[in-house]
Amino acid sequence: MKRKISIYTASAIVVANMIGTGVFTSVGFQLASVQNTWSILLLWLAGGLLALFGAFAYAELGTHFKESGGDYIYLSRVFHPLLGYLSAWAGLTVGFSAPVALAAMAFTKYLSPFGLQNNMWLAIGIIVLIGLMHSFTIRHSSRFQNISTVIKVLFIICLIVLGFFITGNTNSAVNFSNSWKSEILKPGFAVSMIYVGFAYIGWNAAAYVVDEIKDPAKNLPRALIGSTLFVAIVYILFQFVLLKNATVTQLVGKEEVTFISFDNLLGSTGGKWVSIFIAIQLIATVSSYLWVGPRVTMAMAKEYKLWQPFAKKNTHGIPVTAIWLHVFISILLALTGSFEKILLYAGFVLQLMASLTVATSLFLKNRQPGTFRSPFKPLLQIIFLLFNAWVLIFTIIERPVESLIGIGIILAGAVIYYFDSPHPVEQILNTD
Repeated sequence: MKRKISIYTASAIVVANMIGTGVFTSVGFQLASVQNTWSILLLWLAGGLLALFGAFAYAELGTHFKESGGDYIYLSRVFHPLLGYLSAWAGLTVGFSAPVALAAMAFTKYLSPFGLQNNMWLAIGIIVLIGLMHSFTIRHSSRFQNISTVIKVLFIICLIVLGFFITGNTNSAVNFSNSWKSEILKPGFAVSMIYVGFAYIGWNAAAYVVDEIKDPAKNLPRALIGSTLFVAIVYILFQFVLLKNATVTQLVGKEEVTFISFDNLLGSTGGKWVSIFIAIQLIATVSSYLWVGPRVTMAMAKEYKLWQPFAKKNTHGIPVTAIWLHVFISILLALTGSFEKILLYAGFVLQLMASLTVATSLFLKNRQPGTFRSPFKPLLQIIFLLFNAWVLIFTIIERPVESLIGIGIILAGAVIYYFDSPHPVEQILNTD
């Protein structure tokens, strides 16, 4: 019998997907456009609410279809195989591979006090080692994911406690003036939501492995919704801590904002230890994406000839070839892109695909027994879609190059779909 993962492991996958590169690095990029503390906190609150609304929709979709593969399954079955194909393509090229690349790049960035900054061989080594870790059994993957996620959660909670209760010898970026009222209407606020949206990516992670979860009708909604609420609270508190312990001048435009803030708070020795642990906890992020992403690729590979080799599993049901495809693409992204550019175009693509997937929950028919029912449907889904549309439009206006890269990636997937064909015995059917 295939081994199933518990609600704790399912929650660990969600938390590890979410708490990663974005929360530790992105506030410096946001400060380039908005600098009022209310504005920053509102960004992270809005991101948390949107993630929660999305989690409701994915809990409903996951318990309805009960197939691993997430967006690919939902979009293929409800709308059209092309949209499912594009979601899997987007996940392969940026959705799951870009966070792995960014986390590995950030891993080396946070080891800069030890002379390892931008050490690409180290970044590649981390990706390869974790890919190897996930290539054997579910037991191996579960144990590694649970331990690394516990370390991650304890670490960020410790940072929040230290940040609130220790006073450093520095000026603060905290500014609670009324300027937030004008800042939230600026295009820069909308563009900053891309960074926040990227940091929240992962609220849907457990839905991608739903057929590996024990009692998914009960445990999938709990894992998605509970983990998202927990992470949103942690994120808002953590951003305030970063602003409290560094100046705008120190943080603006920087990736290593957590090191800067805690170097101010704890001194150079304390800052170095914080930097080490940030690097260590990013290992859980790499791990969670290399677990989830290949399952989406495998779901597509089962149904399309071009990707057929990546549908293969080992004797324990692990999609090993799909895992190593993701490892390869993650390394390629790390070698060829700048941190902020990858973050922006990946965030753009993922925001677009998540919007399409949430929209599928509005069109479900023949509701299956045990399906979770999203509260306040369809109001929350409509809010999610309208807000994301606002963010995407302003991102296209303000950051056209990164937006066009994202659109180009999706169009490339459409061209490949045109030349690909479904397996004759596994035609994609509309099961509703």
